[in-house]
Amino acid sequence: MKNKILIPLLIIGGLAAFFSFKYSGGSGQSSEEKRILVIKAVMKTIQTGHYSPKSLDDTFSARVYNKLVRELDGEKLFFTKQDMAKLGVYQYQIDDELMTNSIEFFDSLDAILVRRINDAEKIYPEELSKPFNFNTNEELQLNPDKEEYADGTEGLKERWREDLKWRVLAKYEDLKTDQDKKKENKDSVNAVMKTDKELEAQARDDVKKSYERQFKRYHKWKDDERFTVYVNAITETEDPHTSYFPPADKKLFDESMSGSFFGIGAQLSPANDKVTVTAIITGSPCWKQGELKEGDEIKKVAQGDKPPVDIQGYELDDVVKLIRGPKGTEVRLTVKKTDGSTKVIPIIRGVVEREETFAKSAIIKSKDGPVGYIYLPEFYADFNHTSGRSCSADIAEEVKKLKESGVKGIILDLRDNGGGSLGDVVDMAGLFIGRGPVVQVKDSHSDPQVLRSRPSGDSTAYTGPLAIMVNENSASASEILAAALQDYRRAIIVGTLTYGKGTVQKMVDLDQMIDPMTRLQMINDTAGAQGSSIGSLKLTMEKFYRVNGGSTQLKGVTPDIAIPDKYEGFDDDDLGERQNKAALPWDEIPSASYKQTNSVGNLRQLESLSESRISSNPTFKLIEENSEYLKKKSEDKTVSLNEVKYKKEQEEINERSKKLDELLKNAVTLEMANPQADMEKINEDSTSIKKNKEWLKNKSKDIYISETVNIINDLAKQNMQLNIGTGMK
Repeated sequence: MKNKILIPLLIIGGLAAFFSFKYSGGSGQSSEEKRILVIKAVMKTIQTGHYSPKSLDDTFSARVYNKLVRELDGEKLFFTKQDMAKLGVYQYQIDDELMTNSIEFFDSLDAILVRRINDAEKIYPEELSKPFNFNTNEELQLNPDKEEYADGTEGLKERWREDLKWRVLAKYEDLKTDQDKKKENKDSVNAVMKTDKELEAQARDDVKKSYERQFKRYHKWKDDERFTVYVNAITETEDPHTSYFPPADKKLFDESMSGSFFGIGAQLSPANDKVTVTAIITGSPCWKQGELKEGDEIKKVAQGDKPPVDIQGYELDDVVKLIRGPKGTEVRLTVKKTDGSTKVIPIIRGVVEREETFAKSAIIKSKDGPVGYIYLPEFYADFNHTSGRSCSADIAEEVKKLKESGVKGIILDLRDNGGGSLGDVVDMAGLFIGRGPVVQVKDSHSDPQVLRSRPSGDSTAYTGPLAIMVNENSASASEILAAALQDYRRAIIVGTLTYGKGTVQKMVDLDQMIDPMTRLQMINDTAGAQGSSIGSLKLTMEKFYRVNGGSTQLKGVTPDIAIPDKYEGFDDDDLGERQNKAALPWDEIPSASYKQTNSVGNLRQLESLSESRISSNPTFKLIEENSEYLKKKSEDKTVSLNEVKYKKEQEEINERSKKLDELLKNAVTLEMANPQADMEKINEDSTSIKKNKEWLKNKSKDIYISETVNIINDLAKQNMQLNIGTGMK
């Protein structure tokens, strides 16, 4: 089994044995008792197992209070100044409630929020029933921190009026722009042109429909779901990555980690209260069954031969829940075909793999020879099935394909990769460094544990030139791999400063924290185990450290060669983990014993060559200019509600964006192809062919990949000169 359990099971068992909770039981127990049980389990688990639990005091209480209020009403459109005065009495009492197992604050806040949502549902239709005047010189402040809460109901109406006016103005300008484009079109003779008055009315109607859908979602927002938001305001005040998962959310988390789930394999889209099939996943159960097609509208869903459920008015998430289910079970879809006919399609559920989450490679043709490219969107692993896919095994296979294709260097793209399986990181590092320490893991009261790569055999899978692409969203496992290969001087790290997440989480089953008799009683009370679980806690229990002893926490990984991106002008503290006040601090421990490979030679020379290319590249120059512009715009979040001024602001933004898009589109066109070994699977059907073609097209236009190819070529030349100078072959 992969090293997915970072905390020894003995410790988890010890936590469960250390404390237990009683459930008063009895038929028809209130949800409040279960919520208190959740709070008890969460808080005891944190206090006993968290890497660095915070003191339960007034400071902690205030942080939870402010975080929850921001989560529930970040734009200050629901709570009034008077509401906040009532709730303010709890600001420094939440710590006391947590110690006395009370949820009075949540109940009070929830009652006010529900009432204010109902009030707002009456406000927006009234405000949208009459035309807006876009000739005034009003401005709207979009930064809620610079706005006070509205004063009473009348103040709330005014706040909504300003917000709705802004949204209608934006929609109105979009409609006018679209109509102007129609006028320029040679086929516009038959097009119906609307007056400005009619367009403004249409804009209000479109915004109204949008809010009708939004409030429909609000009313489906269950109090248990709002309670989850409250619990996570508590856990994420401990640190940003300690999170509570109700049972349904835990299932979704597991699916996201594995890259697969049990279902039928149809991609769905909601539009005009209809749920339509937008794509069929190649190799999925519905692809194999063959009757469900793109464009079909799903009308009803039945579980086998049970009565079908009419999904009219259902949210997409709820439709998906009905369609997914255990492997081997049948779901019957009543669909309206594109020709108007209605058909019942039976499909046996099975494993659906989301190919877009898996590693994928390509060969880039360059003037100095072919360069391999591997895209890894996440460090996936199927923790629940030993035969499931793992990213380390997949990367090993991609490396093998590229080596067989004769590439002179490999690029591993970890941009926007938020992390995943730690065990797979260690195995993956071994492909490039062979045997040796990869990362150090430490809890708050033990010596560091050094995790070592142990590839099969004594040989390293790949020893040639290697570059790792990172950006501000490369986090956790991505940072471990980049840091290890940087410390070993095995790869050159290219891009921007990474996210800065250097903590390790373990999923703790909160049901294990309940004494067995209480657990059994809960199952009996809920007529079966499915509704009896209180959920899981993703708990920060360790920090990881580079082999050189430094942590990636907060500081992230600094690239060897920096390439400007859209956040170039921002301060480091504005991005990633560094912007979260609850983040754990940076520290360091002694270095592990490791030997550098020195695969990266004269780094300063490589950096100088790249800087020279970037400084003379007009696209990168514009990216840097745009970054400074975005920085200024982020500091001033006021927008004009005057049509002329608003239009001028938008034209400036759109002109900058259009200019950059044109430069990016024409900056490079890399010649890319799939490894021959992939072609059979790619050519399975037209959908797979289309997706692959689009993927290659997007990657071929990526200016960052283009510059990294140049860096790989520079590195290969350096290594060749070094080998010639030493007589090595």
